[in-house]
Amino acid sequence: MDTAAKLHKVNTFDPTVLDALTVLRMGTIEAARALGLSESTGSLEPGKLADIIVIDTKKPHLTPMYNPISHLVYAARGGDVTTSIINGTPVMEDSRLLSLDLAKVMGDVKKIAQEIRR
Repeated sequence: MDTAAKLHKVNTFDPTVLDALTVLRMGTIEAARALGLSESTGSLEPGKLADIIVIDTKKPHLTPMYNPISHLVYAARGGDVTTSIINGTPVMEDSRLLSLDLAKVMGDVKKIAQEIRR
């Protein structure tokens, strides 16, 4: 979202183009709409898939937080996500993966990388 917002600002030489709320909508409901999925995802509503992330906002780069939406778009990073819920199922909680064996995945990727090198 950060990159999308900044590219538009640089391209138009207008720092007011694409405000944070518009960019957030582009990354959620508007993205779902563009993919033809807005009936099932893209916003938190009864009957839709529950895809949610929880962000730890008690980080130096997120302090002070004057505007949560702006912070989400411009300052939050992937490493700030502590919980991730996909289709209502928690897959990460307290920054711990619940559905993957990280050591196994990394080992598998290492084997694939070795095959590619050959």
